[in-house]
Amino acid sequence: MNTTVYVLMAIGIIIQATFIIVEHKENFVLADILKGTAALVFVIIGFLGMKTGLNPGFAGKIFAGLIFGMIGDILLNLRFVFEKNGQKIFLAGIAAFLTGHILYLVALIPHARHLLIDIIIGAVLAGCLLAYIFKTMDVKPAFKAFGVVYLGAVIIMTCIAIDCAIYSLPLMIQGSPEVGKLSAVIYAIGAVLFTASDIVLIFNTFSGVTRFSLRITNLTLYYIGQLLIAASLFYPR
Repeated sequence: MNTTVYVLMAIGIIIQATFIIVEHKENFVLADILKGTAALVFVIIGFLGMKTGLNPGFAGKIFAGLIFGMIGDILLNLRFVFEKNGQKIFLAGIAAFLTGHILYLVALIPHARHLLIDIIIGAVLAGCLLAYIFKTMDVKPAFKAFGVVYLGAVIIMTCIAIDCAIYSLPLMIQGSPEVGKLSAVIYAIGAVLFTASDIVLIFNTFSGVTRFSLRITNLTLYYIGQLLIAASLFYPR
């Protein structure tokens, strides 16, 4: 990565931090503008990574996923601007994120070392988490339907990413010239942070007690995760 990318990351983090402050002050229109701008930064980083041409097929899908992530960002905060349609806008935002995760999945699957095992582990983990959420929290049927598909896709995607990273890490330590080592590790860290942010979001949204500290945690993990996923495109896979 070049200096421009690091500068963009720093700018994005500053904008994201400003967004969190503005949202907490309930200036929701400005907050949504800031959130969309922060998301645009990781889309730009993804575009620059895609243009390096190291793996156009993989990078193109990840870049498209980043765009849907930006759309999801904007929609999730629009629910505070248009409260009457808040639930529909929230679901539309989740649908945008789901589309992004499906694109991430499609990009990762050809690189999976143990695809069937990854899917089984991901499905079991998602099932356990969903069972706990549905048992302990008051979740509306529409959210349950989206939750099953969304969390399933997110966690399976993350399991595949970790699988690729586990394979690549020893090669990095050994100094192997095989491509894709650093990309896989950076991507996996980003995927884990993204998934953790979603779990925090669910608990903060549906547990009945909304905490600003959890909101900060959710947004910080999410944004750094997306930045790392975008940055992983600068390395061959």
